[in-house]
Amino acid sequence: MSTIFYAFGILLFVAVVLSVEAIYLWWNNAHGPAAKRIEARLRALSAGGHVSAERLSILKKRLLSDSPRMQRWLMSVPRIGALDRWLEQSGSTWSVAQLFGYCGLVVLCAVALIPLVPVPLPIILGCMAFVWLLPFLHVMRLRTKRLKQMEVQLPDAVDMISRALRAGHSFAGALGMVGQEIKAPLGPEFRTTFEEINYGVALDEAMTNLAMRVPVGDLRYFVIAVLIQRESGGNLAEILDTIGTMVRERLKLFDKIRVLSAEGRLSAWILGLLPFGTAGLIMVVNPGFMRVLWEDPIGWRMVGAAMTSMIFGVLWMRKIIRIRV
Repeated sequence: MSTIFYAFGILLFVAVVLSVEAIYLWWNNAHGPAAKRIEARLRALSAGGHVSAERLSILKKRLLSDSPRMQRWLMSVPRIGALDRWLEQSGSTWSVAQLFGYCGLVVLCAVALIPLVPVPLPIILGCMAFVWLLPFLHVMRLRTKRLKQMEVQLPDAVDMISRALRAGHSFAGALGMVGQEIKAPLGPEFRTTFEEINYGVALDEAMTNLAMRVPVGDLRYFVIAVLIQRESGGNLAEILDTIGTMVRERLKLFDKIRVLSAEGRLSAWILGLLPFGTAGLIMVVNPGFMRVLWEDPIGWRMVGAAMTSMIFGVLWMRKIIRIRV
């Protein structure tokens, strides 16, 4: 073989290696851990901080959408900042534009299945409305799970701050220790507060931002206690010990209530989903049997009466199994 062939093979190998390296570097810079941390910090600042209107608009342009037209449209939507904060509290990497995009995607998938399901238009519209809410329900589930994890981690964080204060550390230093030692999701929030204080933000404002980013009732008790102690004085370590003990006892009580109401919650889910599951199964096995419900006027009345009874039943079961403490 000629020298040109060997040179071509070597150059081709080098080109492939460099291409793979370039793709890896691009992916790591765009989607790597460092990029995700920067995006989370920007999202936290845009969603929870007391920043100027000019700075807030700059952050919103980077977070809501990459498209300028979509950005302008989203900024005109009322309460879009609350939706962005809601996404940030869920810990999701989605932006507001991505959330709306996923909603449209699931609706298009549902529309593609319409020819395969011979049902009337009102039922189709109701199903499309429910499908459109699925991404929101997913984010809501993530948010509830994340806030629950923060609530469980809060007593350990409060105890760590109390021990650090007794050891002679400053309150800001104790927040930094919590940010380093406590795992996600609560640790990064305290680390953000510690960094805000280091950057020159007042302690009262930084603690208020923490309460806005983490809407947990027990953490708000902690923030209020710290702010009151700064105004009136007192032993903050003893106050934090009391708060930690109170939070632990409340969590134990909540767990006990959750165990006692597990049977009722399971019954509510089964009774609520059983009619829809049975109707879907009948539609697959014998579509003509279900067609009477929307072809006969009496069928529509029966469907309306059944839906009304189900709604009242679900609300009643929810009132029974939901115990407030």
